[in-house]
Amino acid sequence: MEYIRRIIDDELDVRAMAFNAINIVGPKGCGKTRTAQERCETVIEFQDEDKREAYLSVAETNPSLLLKNNKPILFDEWQDAPKIWGSIRKNCDDNPESVGEYFLTGSTSKRVDTPHTGTGRISEITMYPMTLFELGESNGSVSITKIIEDDSYDIDGQLNNTSLEKLFTVACIGGWPRCLALSNEKAKLKIAKDYFNQIYTKDASNIDGIKRNPEWMRTLIWSYARNMATTAKKTSIFADVKATQEITDATLFSYVEVLEKLYVIKDIDAWTPQIRSKTAIRAAKKHIFLDQSIALAALGIAPDYFNNDLDLFGHVLENMVLRDLLSYAEVHDAHVKHYTDDTGLEADAIYELADGRYALIEVKTGANQIDAAEKSLLKFRDVIRTHNEKALENEKHPKPVYREPSALIVICANAPMAYTTKNGVKVVPYGCLRD
Repeated sequence: MEYIRRIIDDELDVRAMAFNAINIVGPKGCGKTRTAQERCETVIEFQDEDKREAYLSVAETNPSLLLKNNKPILFDEWQDAPKIWGSIRKNCDDNPESVGEYFLTGSTSKRVDTPHTGTGRISEITMYPMTLFELGESNGSVSITKIIEDDSYDIDGQLNNTSLEKLFTVACIGGWPRCLALSNEKAKLKIAKDYFNQIYTKDASNIDGIKRNPEWMRTLIWSYARNMATTAKKTSIFADVKATQEITDATLFSYVEVLEKLYVIKDIDAWTPQIRSKTAIRAAKKHIFLDQSIALAALGIAPDYFNNDLDLFGHVLENMVLRDLLSYAEVHDAHVKHYTDDTGLEADAIYELADGRYALIEVKTGANQIDAAEKSLLKFRDVIRTHNEKALENEKHPKPVYREPSALIVICANAPMAYTTKNGVKVVPYGCLRD
């Protein structure tokens, strides 16, 4: 299958000019090995059964010999030969002028402790499942980075060719590169289900060799799926599990940690500026799946289900968009957060660039929700402006001020085209979005 260039590729090219070794981490099946292979002359696969014993023997007795192959070298499943990490680290120290010679990829279901970190020598980068743009389901005609960086960037009239029904299917299939090699839709839907089954039956125990109860893990994933893209308290999520399982909170917290290490779930931090006096900011984290298809597999949901439950799809859509934004942020040195306070002021996402410029973002399923989303974003901006005006009233003792958003954006599933409202809010169909 022909390689489909990933968003992370440009960032990998840059890091390969700055570091001699790069460790690519991320969910199982997201394409880490294939992406690394594209830039390596030598590929050493420690799980290649024909060569495994020979590789492992060398890696155990004299791992530096493996570094003598033609470079760049990929060490796939390097955790099977953990001494290779130390050898690469030392080689980086001994050859500070060398760059881009080593790439490491490995299974998320196996963690090993190395004697030394790779800080300053081995750069780590997170790879995510494929975004809507990488899957080819977004035409990529609107760049979120350009919206924030360039006031003159014109998005108006860019057409959305992705239907709501298509998004239902994409959500259930997920962003797994394996699916691109398959032509049958039912077959594609099996991939996420298989990943889900492996996560709770095998990976959860294989990651550190500690036997874990598959039914407890399955139920925990199911409960997280019921609360995806929400700020539900851990106590509420745990209550779901404890309704049918005899398990302590301490054990559940340890299971959550495993799911985070496996790159199954992730928490989005809250943006917490004090922009209103006497207003309680909800600092709770927003829970998402690194790929929503795992959540939908846990819930047993097929694409047709959403025809009668657009409310649930709204949460799924928000999860998808947040995951895509995280993928974009990884390569643009940006950050993704969310905001909610006790007055109802909120932003589904805040996408902040390294220089401090940021966008307030609302995610909506239907075009009929755009007006309400626009009003919410404008209100948010006005609250920031009002805060800043009051903060500067006393010139001798000014209070902290906050940068105004560089863009207000509504990402909508079924908007027919991209456009700018008379109030300057950018409406972007999800089927047009890219980094």
